Amino acid sequence: MKKITLFVLSGVLLFGAAACSDTAKTSADAPNSTKQTGESPTAEMTQSGQNDATSKVRRDQLNSDIRANEQRNDATNGDMNRADGDLSSEVRSKLEANIPNGNLTVDAKDGAVVVSGTVPTQEQLDKIEPLAKQIKGVMNVNVAAKVAPVPSTSP
Repeated sequence: MKKITLFVLSGVLLFGAAACSDTAKTSADAPNSTKQTGESPTAEMTQSGQNDATSKVRRDQLNSDIRANEQRNDATNGDMNRADGDLSSEVRSKLEANIPNGNLTVDAKDGAVVVSGTVPTQEQLDKIEPLAKQIKGVMNVNVAAKVAPVPSTSP
């Protein structure tokens, strides 16, 4: 029994000595990653960011956030007493998830939602009101958006 205790104790001491041998790291050892290049983003970078914003994963995330907000709202029985900011945020998320390349703003006041801005197609414009009404607490929707095709980025 004494041999096992001695073996375990020596193992712990050896492990402790090895762990303490690392030197302390300071901010002077950190890489300098705050350099600003001053370059504007390229067309490829912009397109990549836009594709990410309209990807299926992003739409799924937005719809998941909307469902979570609805569940929270159901738990508090507050479907009629929703804050205007929460309501406009949920409608904006719903529209962003389902209308790619739209440039929309959403204002809510006492259950009345006003959606303004631009969308690329008439079909997307027609989808705004039904999508907004899917959010609990939206009483009526005023669509002040217009169809404005997205300008092409080809030279």
